Amino acid sequence: MPIIKSAKKAARQADARRAHNVEIKKDIKAALKAFKTNPTAENLSKAQSEYDKAAKKNLLKKNTASRRKAALARFAKEANAKKK
Repeated sequence: MPIIKSAKKAARQADARRAHNVEIKKDIKAALKAFKTNPTAENLSKAQSEYDKAAKKNLLKKNTASRRKAALARFAKEANAKKK
């Protein structure tokens, strides 16, 4: 447990950031699950959008998000769910 005032504040900030990051990751997982169960263009767009948001907030690296989006696009192409 932190003793110094600044360490207490840093711990509070870390907890808040972690909670925020967990929410973003849950959104990604939910969008991904929705796309895998029903591969439509709309669900593809939502899933890719969630990856973009995570990359923008530095939760995922840019290339990681890009690689995962490309994998989704390949999956969509196999399932004939073309993006509009």
